[in-house]
Formats: sequence, C-alpha cells, structure tokens
Amino acid sequence: MRTIPEGLAAHIAGEATTLANGWKVTRRDGVILGFTDHDHDLTSAGLTFAAASGFAAGGDESETGLAASSSETLGALSSDAITAEDIAAGRYDGATVDLYLVNWQAPAQHMRLRRYEIGEVARSESDFRAELRGLSHRLGQIQGRVYGHRCDAGFCDARCGLAASAFRHAGVVTSADRSSVTVEGLGGAAPARLAGGVMTVESGALAGLAVDVDGAQRRDGRMRLALWQPMAAPPEPGDAVSLLEGCDKRFETCRDRFGNALNFRGFPHMPGADFAYSYADGETEHDGRPLYD
Repeated sequence: MRTIPEGLAAHIAGEATTLANGWKVTRRDGVILGFTDHDHDLTSAGLTFAAASGFAAGGDESETGLAASSSETLGALSSDAITAEDIAAGRYDGATVDLYLVNWQAPAQHMRLRRYEIGEVARSESDFRAELRGLSHRLGQIQGRVYGHRCDAGFCDARCGLAASAFRHAGVVTSADRSSVTVEGLGGAAPARLAGGVMTVESGALAGLAVDVDGAQRRDGRMRLALWQPMAAPPEPGDAVSLLEGCDKRFETCRDRFGNALNFRGFPHMPGADFAYSYADGETEHDGRPLYD
C-alpha cells in the first residue's frame, strides 16, 4: 500500500490543489535531467525540474498483479533540453524515468508515483512522443541464448573473445548525407570486411552516435559507406569516425577468417528441418560425424 506524505496528503484532501508532474530522467551514461509541466522551474526531491521544456503527460494504463503498466509523455525538441541528435544517438535508450507528484506552492511536498523505462520514441521535426514502460515489462522479455546455426555473440565482445582494436579503423568524414558517409584515412581496410560493421562518430556534435554499415565501396582512395538506416542528421566534414569490421556470424567465417572457432557461440551442426522430418533408412551412415557441415 502506498503511503502519502502527511503534508501532501493534507493538501490533496483540501478543496483546491496546486499539483504538477515532474519527470526525473536518468540516462544510462549517468546524466540526470528533470522536467515539469508547470510554468516555473521546481526544485524538489533534490533536483530542479525545468519548465518550458514542452513536457506533458499522455495516456496512462496500469493493471493489478505483474502486468506491465504503460504511459506516454510528450515533449518538444529543444537545444536546451532534449535534442533530436541525443535521441538518434541512443542516449535515452533504456533510460529510467521517475514520475513525481509535486505541490508547486510547497515543493517540499512531493512523492514518487511510478518508475518507468523509456521504450519506443517517435520523433517529428519539432517534437517527440516517448513510451514509458513499467519495470514489470522485463518479466516478459526472452532470457537465455538462441539455439541456431549462427553465433549469438556480439563481434569482439567478452563472449567472442577477439580484441576490437585489431579490427577497428580510424578515418575522417569528407562528405555525408543521412544514408551514406564518405570517409578518408581508413588505410588498407577491405570494403567487403566493413559490410555489417559499425561506424561510431568520435567527435563533433554527434559524438557517440553508432550506426550499422550495410556496405562499402572504395572510390578515389576514399571509402563510401552505405548505412542500414538513415540518420536523423549526418556528421559534418572533418568529424572523426571509427569503423569496426563486420562479422556474418557463420562458423566458416569464425574459423577461417578469424581463427576463433573455439569461441563460436552458435550450433553449426544442428540438423535442419528437412532432417528433423525425415525418416530412418538403411543407407545413412551413423559414425558420429556431423550430419551437416
């Protein structure tokens, strides 16, 4: 049962109330931001909730038991608050949001109503709409490994075991649009090995932004990178970038290209559906060898 602080409870029980919403956003990189739908900044719960941020509450749904609650918040894109570049760079992915109820005439009277995680974010040119998911939504997420032919480890992560420094290349942007980037200074990087890789912007306004590379072509000593998805805004000429090579997660690639077969995290010899539905016959040899290479 929720306990409402005595002062706030008395205020709510009165004939008129002066209440406002406050959102405390904690990003995974440790940055903490506060926003309110009141028309003046509020200092409460050890944080200043900024007004004039365009934040407003949307629909709210909650259920009893372990069903995940959901809500929605609306806001304006502002250079002083949340920018389109920050959202595109994934800086709000998985951020936690604490929703507070605050008496704006006496900000010391406050209480936290709920805690959410940011889910899907939809953007337009001037505003955004963020889905807020209750923490119980984690109970509905699939846990464990995927039983499949291809490796389920991230390239150069702890399970893969390879050192990213051996497959990373540095360059400088010469031109870019939302769907492609031209880079110079990648040295002897092979275009075929960059397909399926990741480009990370290391400097400039988009520093920290990581995007997936669909393919690469070398032209006049420069590398033109085609991206899987368009960016909200392209990097500027002169911005430094790094390119991590790609991996198609096939056993043959892990064994022959990287010499890392012992760390392969897939099941390359798993029989396919055609074998699973086949019938026994007297012509197949069962000598312990893999049925599929």
